[in-house]
Amino acid sequence: MNLRTLLASAALVGLMPALAMAQNFGAADTPEEIDMIDEGVEPVIRLNPDDPTFDIWKKIRDDISDGREPGPINVQRFVGGTPWEGIPTFFHLPVALTPKDLKAGEVDVAIFGAELIGDMRARTFGPQEMRNPHRSEVYRNWGAFAMPELDTGLTWANDLTVVDYGDAPTHPMSIDLSIPEVRKFVAQVAGVELENGKRTIPIIIGGGHALMYPDAVGLTDVYGKGNLQIIHFDAHADQAPVGFGFAVTHGNPVRKLVEGGFVKGEDIIQIGLRGPNSTDLSGVAWNRTNGLRYHMFAEIEVRGWQAVMDDVMAEVHASGKPTFISFDADVLDPAFAAGVSTPEPGGLYMREAMPLMRRLCAESNVVGVEIVELRPDSDPGYTTLLNVKSLLRQCLNGMAVAKAGLGENYYHPDIIDDGK
Repeated sequence: MNLRTLLASAALVGLMPALAMAQNFGAADTPEEIDMIDEGVEPVIRLNPDDPTFDIWKKIRDDISDGREPGPINVQRFVGGTPWEGIPTFFHLPVALTPKDLKAGEVDVAIFGAELIGDMRARTFGPQEMRNPHRSEVYRNWGAFAMPELDTGLTWANDLTVVDYGDAPTHPMSIDLSIPEVRKFVAQVAGVELENGKRTIPIIIGGGHALMYPDAVGLTDVYGKGNLQIIHFDAHADQAPVGFGFAVTHGNPVRKLVEGGFVKGEDIIQIGLRGPNSTDLSGVAWNRTNGLRYHMFAEIEVRGWQAVMDDVMAEVHASGKPTFISFDADVLDPAFAAGVSTPEPGGLYMREAMPLMRRLCAESNVVGVEIVELRPDSDPGYTTLLNVKSLLRQCLNGMAVAKAGLGENYYHPDIIDDGK
């Protein structure tokens, strides 16, 4: 592997200049130039199990359910309000803390945060700022004041049962220790069976895109290995063959899922790939060899957005498998989402992304969604979170369409035609 392949396919160079990497790591063009682990050395990171804080990061309160019946907890004082009022949960929604709460409340969707600290992404405050109405929900009422979406005419907050499920347990220093816990947490939510025969849908707010691995694997723990379709929105292919020795990073979850047999290559659809650090031609060849479907921005330039969107929907409909939507916010153009870890010019416009997200959540068997790579402190305004929160709202809008059985590409007739 030469240096060009390393830089292009790893998608890890957003925070390190290429020249510095070349000086530090060398070209490694031949096996002799690769610095392998010395014989007899175990590739492990030593931990201190005697530290009293060793596993406190994942300890759940003993009294979490004391003194109350199972079910969602409405923490708001009033029946409804404006964004600048109330306790800032996701969309000012009720809170649930245990799987019993989800089951007792017949919860359709559980939204929760997950930070993966330990690779280049570090902490992002993405989940917390998505709860912050000042940054993400400047003019959206809640509760009894909620208004319908002016496309479907539905008010998803009334038509679905949705809760804020807090945050998944993540280690404050290690991505490797966090991954199995996030996997279990996702599987725990997705495993809740409802009376209507469906299961609770986890929506995960991150956090770096390494989350894609435990999120998807957690879903396969419930729906079956090899029985998951992934719709992957991203500027970057995230199938790097290298990761500085680490098993899972934000640059390789797609490859790890395919090579691990959790998801078949032909069940992955990638949308929005672009830029010099997305992948290279060897990465494109890996995609083709493994049967991945991809729609790069070069294809959109040649064929037009509508034609590509129609192909995406046809591919989704043809599968029929349980569907996981992995939305990396850097698929959006930086004009709409500057607050991401690796912004790449020339991305999706909100006018393109919103109807596609709504249709995907309405017309596929969605069993999980993640929105990742948020970095609010990189955005001097509230544009990124305002737009990403709108995309999340459109997904919930689509789920309400599906629950109502309103069919494909649904718009309320009185909204799209004034009758004149």
